[in-house]
Amino acid sequence: MFMHNKRLMYTVRVSEPNPVLANMMLEQFGGADGELSAAIRYFTQGLNEDDPGRKDMLLDIATEELSHLEIIGSIVAMLNKGGKGRLAEGVDKEADLLIALNAGGDSHITNLLYGGGPTVVNSAGVPWTGAYIDSRGEPTVDLRSNIAAESRAKIVYERLINITDDPGIKDALSFLMTREVAHQKSFEKALYSIENNFPPGKLPGRPEFADVYFDMSQGEGNMRGSWNQGEQWDYVDDREAQAAVDGGDGMPTVEVDQDSADQLAMAATRTMSDPMADPITGADLGAGPGAGKTTPLPMMQ
Repeated sequence: MFMHNKRLMYTVRVSEPNPVLANMMLEQFGGADGELSAAIRYFTQGLNEDDPGRKDMLLDIATEELSHLEIIGSIVAMLNKGGKGRLAEGVDKEADLLIALNAGGDSHITNLLYGGGPTVVNSAGVPWTGAYIDSRGEPTVDLRSNIAAESRAKIVYERLINITDDPGIKDALSFLMTREVAHQKSFEKALYSIENNFPPGKLPGRPEFADVYFDMSQGEGNMRGSWNQGEQWDYVDDREAQAAVDGGDGMPTVEVDQDSADQLAMAATRTMSDPMADPITGADLGAGPGAGKTTPLPMMQ
């Protein structure tokens, strides 16, 4: 059950309308790392959580994220106030109104389609999607994903703070940014309160592969560090040793019945390429400057 309090969680003061900035703010309203995504992510996890402590934490934070969504939505609406009134009443000359609404980005779309109000799209106008919610129903997996989500959101808030000189908006955004830090700390504590939280899940990793580091990208820039050297790691840079690590020949095989094998052989024979052929193709017939080398056309008699 939800009960709405008309007072925002944090007081927002906007100095002047700015439709371009409003459009940028939509990233934290309907974007992948925005407040709506966070709220839905944590609600779905909380509803599915059997541990009472984690359940309480997830529902607390999910509800707070809705409060953050309200703050961002209020900022968007206030930043669009000027354009909303002019567009609704048509008091400006057409050219002046067009310039005001099309100052940059997709701000004109926000005003034309949504009347200047917040809507569940990101700053590029891409609609919000449930695909942003990556919960898996395994606490050690979801908590790590939550930590990453809070980190990403914190960086987006930093960037939004850096593109506005409105002190009231900077103040509100700094609050939201700081709450991402607090949430990350809570999720970290919850994760490390689970004994044996790594690796995720129940099944153990195979010991012969769990401590191996494959140096697959070789050349200038190769580096060694704690992530690939020391007693913890078996460092493999030999190309032969990187192939067929299971001890087999590395070639894929499949077992099929004799009837299927015969049909596959017939199909392979029917579609076989002739390595001796050098046919004239459409690319040869239509070749122009920049086509590179092509098969010579036969000389006309």
